[in-house]
Amino acid sequence: MTQVEAPKKPFPYGVDSYLAWIKKEGVRVHEGMALNLLTVETADWPRYGIKGAAAHFAGGGDFCSMFVFDIPAGSASNPVHHLFEALYFVLEGRGSTQLEFPDGRKRQFEWGPRSFFAIPLNARYRHFNASGKDRALLCATTTAPLVMKTFHNDDFVFNTPYEFDERIGKDEYYSGDGDLHMIKAGHNTWQTNFVPDLGAIELTAYDERGAGSSNIKFALADSIMHAHVSEIPPATYKKGHRHGAGAHVLTLAGDGYSLLWYPGDKDFQRVDWEYGVVFPPCDQQFHQHFVTSERPSRYLATTIGGISYVFTEQQRRTQGYGDEMSAGKVSLKEGGDQIEYEDQDPRIHQLWLEEMRKRGIAPRLELPAR
Repeated sequence: MTQVEAPKKPFPYGVDSYLAWIKKEGVRVHEGMALNLLTVETADWPRYGIKGAAAHFAGGGDFCSMFVFDIPAGSASNPVHHLFEALYFVLEGRGSTQLEFPDGRKRQFEWGPRSFFAIPLNARYRHFNASGKDRALLCATTTAPLVMKTFHNDDFVFNTPYEFDERIGKDEYYSGDGDLHMIKAGHNTWQTNFVPDLGAIELTAYDERGAGSSNIKFALADSIMHAHVSEIPPATYKKGHRHGAGAHVLTLAGDGYSLLWYPGDKDFQRVDWEYGVVFPPCDQQFHQHFVTSERPSRYLATTIGGISYVFTEQQRRTQGYGDEMSAGKVSLKEGGDQIEYEDQDPRIHQLWLEEMRKRGIAPRLELPAR
C-alpha cells in the first residue's frame, strides 16, 4: 500500500491573531486617529445577533480595541460570554443588560444615555433595547486584542466555562451604588459595576492637572481595566502631558478641542470635541485639552491597567501607584511627563485665545509669568 502524507499545515508567520479573528467574524472595521462613534456605519455581526463595528485607532496600542453595538428597536443581542474584559458606555437609547452566572444567579440593570458598566469576566450576558422605535447604541472598550493574541483560539475565548466568582461584586454594585475610596488626588476611586450617568457623577479635585480640574477613577468588576472621568472648568484648559498608548478618550459633554504632538513636531494635530468622539493619544504623544465654552467639559478615558491591578511598569511609573509622587504629574524638567503652563510652547496659549476671541468668550486662565 502507498502511504499518503497528510498535507502540511501552513506555518503561521507574522500573524496578528486579533485581526485574523476580526476578519473571520466579518465585522465592519473603521480606522482613524479619531472617530465619532455615533456616525460610524454598522453591519450584521452574527456572533452578537445585532449590528456592530470595530473601531481601530492610530493610538489604540496593542492591548485594547473598541466595539460599537447597534441594537435595533425592540431587539436584543445574543447571549455571549468571553475571556476578554469589556467596559460598556451607552451612547444613545435605553434598555437593560442581563447577566447570568454558572450557578444560576442573575443580575439585571437598566441603562440610559451616558450609563457606564462592566461585564464581569466570562459572565454570560445579553443586552435588550427597551424602545419599540429607536435603536440603542453602545460602545465597549475591550481587551480582545490582548486575549486573542495570547490564546489565538476563539473557541477557547468564547466557550470556556470557568466562573470568576470574585468578579461578580455586591448586589448594590448593579443598582448604581458603590464604595468611594479616597486615596489621593487623581487616584480617588468609585468601586462599582454600574454608573447610571457619567455626566452626573460627582468628581473630586485634581488641581495638579490644572486649576479647578476634577476627576474620579473607577474600579469595575474587579477587572484589570482602567477608567476615569475628568472635568475641565469653563474657559480654561489642562496641562499637557504624555503616557502610553491605548487610553481611549470619549467626549461626554462640553465644547473644545485637543492638541497632540511629539517633541520636534512643527505643527499640532487637532481633534475637535463633540459627544461621541473618541481618540486615543499615541504612545508618548503629548496631548492637551482645551475648553472653548462657558460650561465645563467632561470626558471618559478607558484602557488596560486599572487602579487595583497595574498592567505595565510604565503605568506604575506614570501613574505613581503606591508612591506619594506621580511622574505623570511631575514636570518634564524634574523627570516627569507633564508640561507646566509656564513651560509650554507659546503658540498653544495664543491658539486658544484666538478660539476664545472668535466665540466671544472671556478666558478664565492666566498663565504664570515666564
